Amino acid sequence: MPIHPEKPDPPLTEHTDPAPESAGAVDVDPAPPEDDTGELQELQDRWRRALADLDNQRKRHVRELEREQKAERSRTAAAFLPVLDNLELALTHAGADPGAIVEGVQAVRDQAVNVLELLGYPRHAETGVAFDPARHEVIGVVQDPDATPGTVVDVLRPGYGDGERQLRPAAVTVAKRE
Repeated sequence: MPIHPEKPDPPLTEHTDPAPESAGAVDVDPAPPEDDTGELQELQDRWRRALADLDNQRKRHVRELEREQKAERSRTAAAFLPVLDNLELALTHAGADPGAIVEGVQAVRDQAVNVLELLGYPRHAETGVAFDPARHEVIGVVQDPDATPGTVVDVLRPGYGDGERQLRPAAVTVAKRE
């Protein structure tokens, strides 16, 4: 390839590539200008800080959630302490009148049912209501001429709660459909 004296080679600087254009080389800027480097470092620093803030927030949320769960467990347990106290009181009177003991245990049961209701889990032990698969679990089906078919005849185990806040469904027997 002849060298043309009319066209001198451009001077070599930081920003020029000495490779000829015919070799397929592309001008590449080996180092960004000074103000671009500062801006890039600032963006990287902000990005790292945002990641650190996000990680700190996640850890803080986990700690707060654990703290709230412990507090809720404590409130629930504290709500049942009077029930436990009354059961222990009933046991200390075990040698007394059996009728009084039965009345005492029934009062403690009522107190426990009240605590569950205050916690948002009302008791369901109704008979004569229509069978609802969301609230009832069928344990048996009976032929009862006095009952409307498909209604609850007997509650073997009461249910607690409603809808999505259900602890357990009521175990029931249902009148047979004819």
